[in-house]
Amino acid sequence: MDKKPNISNLTQGVNPPEAGFYGLGIAPKILDILERMKFKAPTPIQTKAIPLGIQGKDIIGVAQTGTGKTHSFAIPMVQRLAQEKGTGLVLAPTRELAIQIDDAIRPLAHAFGMYTVCLIGGAPMQPQIQKLRRNPRIVIATPGRLIDHIWQGNASVDYVSMLVLDEADRMLDMGFAPQIEQIFRFLPRNRQTMLFSATIPKEIMDITSKYMKLPVSVEIAPSGTTAERVTQEVFIVRREAKLMLLGRILTQYRGAVLLFSRTKHNARKIVKSIRDMGHRAAEIHSDRSLGQRREALEGFKSGKYKVLVATDIAARGIDVTGIELVINFDLPDDAQNYVHRIGRTGRAGHPGHAISFATPDQGQDVSAIEKLIRATLPISKHPQIPSEQFVQSPSNNQARHFRRGFDRNRNRPRRF
Repeated sequence: MDKKPNISNLTQGVNPPEAGFYGLGIAPKILDILERMKFKAPTPIQTKAIPLGIQGKDIIGVAQTGTGKTHSFAIPMVQRLAQEKGTGLVLAPTRELAIQIDDAIRPLAHAFGMYTVCLIGGAPMQPQIQKLRRNPRIVIATPGRLIDHIWQGNASVDYVSMLVLDEADRMLDMGFAPQIEQIFRFLPRNRQTMLFSATIPKEIMDITSKYMKLPVSVEIAPSGTTAERVTQEVFIVRREAKLMLLGRILTQYRGAVLLFSRTKHNARKIVKSIRDMGHRAAEIHSDRSLGQRREALEGFKSGKYKVLVATDIAARGIDVTGIELVINFDLPDDAQNYVHRIGRTGRAGHPGHAISFATPDQGQDVSAIEKLIRATLPISKHPQIPSEQFVQSPSNNQARHFRRGFDRNRNRPRRF
């Protein structure tokens, strides 16, 4: 269990695109379900991960967001549990993502007479207890709520034969490391473990070394790679001019817009401002009830709301195809969250665009993002915003000072 993971990429056995899901070792019954669901061809991560999962291998799956990671573990889990004893456990960082995973697994599981349950915080305990009494074969849970049920004697993980950690880097970012360690202590040692994420920081490698058995990496893109069809730009703008710039940008784009705020307090203020601009908007963050978050997400999917304002803590469950634009109204605290944020657009092969607002004292933050994604973000200037609101344009020398982390107003290095 403490051996070093095999981090080399797997390149053998890649299924030709024209073969679809055939030839990956998927049971005929599941192939029929996928066909009815209009799943035509597997994504690269599915092509590589599904055969290994069906074989019972431990997997480290690294791929950009929006590339089909959920079915990369859902298909092997259902197929193996249909043939063997045991239960499956999927851990996710947020309620929305857990619900999304449950929605994806349920049609496959029900076809084999298997029952699933979704255990999330912010929802009443009693209905979850009642569902646990039906002996579900697959449990999808957020770490904290699962531990609550274990300690109250409602749930047992003694028979878990397959474990999935989805968006593992985000779980660690959100402070779930102690809960994950605790859950690992409850689990049987003899199990299959699959870990999926867009980035692989050191903390995840520590988990793989400690709790996984010779895992195989199926890295589709290097950790920190942004979605292939997402174009990006950054505006260096004074803090007080952000709303003015936002208003101009929202008039340019007609499609769905996902906007990220660093705090829930600011998210509320931004939503009010967007509504005052005449656009329909909703918010999703930790202060919103589960019902409110569901209504906001469903309204965004249906087109009721043009703009969805979210914080990072709520963003991982936003799996919406067709988001035209992602706006980083505030840069993220962690550069890795930038990759996850902009991965909400450009999904399933569609093009997308990401715009970030940076204040003049955030040069080092932008540099950290550029280092992670191994690319330089183009700096833009909006023609309808007075030039004095922009600190610099790509053509003048201040761009170099900004990238070195200088605050133009103080002409000295910014301390972080």
